[in-house]
Amino acid sequence: MIYSLTLNPALDHIVRLSDLELGETNRMKEETIKAGGKGINVSMLLKNLDEESIVLGFIGGFTGLEIERSLREDHKLVSDLIHVKKGFTRINVKIKSKVETEINGPGLDISKKEVDLLFEKLEQIKDGDYLFLSGSIPKSLEEDFYKKIFEKLNKKDVKIIVDASGDALKNTLDKKPYLIKPNLMELEEIFDTNIKTKKHLSFYAKSLQDEGAKNIIVSLGKAGAYMLDDQGKEYYSKAPSGKLVDSVGSGDSMVAGFIYAKKNGYTNEESFKFSIACGSATAFSDELGKKDEIYNLYKQL
Repeated sequence: MIYSLTLNPALDHIVRLSDLELGETNRMKEETIKAGGKGINVSMLLKNLDEESIVLGFIGGFTGLEIERSLREDHKLVSDLIHVKKGFTRINVKIKSKVETEINGPGLDISKKEVDLLFEKLEQIKDGDYLFLSGSIPKSLEEDFYKKIFEKLNKKDVKIIVDASGDALKNTLDKKPYLIKPNLMELEEIFDTNIKTKKHLSFYAKSLQDEGAKNIIVSLGKAGAYMLDDQGKEYYSKAPSGKLVDSVGSGDSMVAGFIYAKKNGYTNEESFKFSIACGSATAFSDELGKKDEIYNLYKQL
C-alpha cells in the first residue's frame, strides 16, 4: 500500500482577475476552492492512474472538514486524518493576475497527544509499503519531525520518499530515504552554491547520495530533469513540448509518477521518464495530470 502524509494541508482559494489594484476593491473573474497539500496531490495523481493510496495528515476546524469531504466525495480517496482540536486548517489564497501572488495561512497547532496518535496510525504500515513525507513541517512540530518518523519505522522495510526542502529534507538524509526530489533552486540552497553546468549538478547530486539518499531526481523546470539512481547511474531528459498552464503540483506529480512506475515493474530509467510525463501533464493543465495525457507524453519521451 502507498501512504501519503501531509502535515500542513490547506484549502487553496484560487482567484483570477484581470489586474490586481492595491488599495482598491477588486472583482474576481472566477474562483476555485480545492484541497491542497503536497501529499494530497500525490494521492490525487495516483488515483488518476488508478493506483490506490491512503491519505494521512492533520486537519482542523471547518476548513479541515471540507478537505476531508472533498477527498472522500470529489476525489474518491481513502483518508485517515487526525482532527486537531486547536485552530483550523489554513487557507492559502492564490491570486492569478498579471503577476501571481500567494498569501499562505499559518499551520495548525498540533499537540503531543495528536502527534502520538499519528505515530499509532503509522504502525499500520507494513514491509514493502511506500510512505510519502511531503511538504513543510508546521511550526508547532520540531524541524526533525520527518527524521523521527524514519526512526519509528526503522525496523520495517518501508520505502520512504521525502519531498521537502531545507532542514526538513537535510535531517532525513542519514536515514537513507528511497527518493528525494529537490528542484534546482532547492539543491543550490542545500549547498549554498550556484549550479551552472551538468558537471556541477552531478557533483552535488552525488554529494546527497553520499549523505544517504538512494534515488535523487532534480527537476529543472522547462529544461526537464536529472536523476541519479541507487545503482549510481545518471539520466537526463528534456521535458516534452507543451504549453505551460499551471506548474503547481507538477513536482508532486513527478514523485508520485516515479513510485507508481517502480511499483508496476518499470526500470529506473523508465520510471524517471514516466515521472517527467506526470509532472508535464500537470504543468500543461489546470488540474493534476490525467492518465491518458500522462501516457501520451510518456510515449514522446
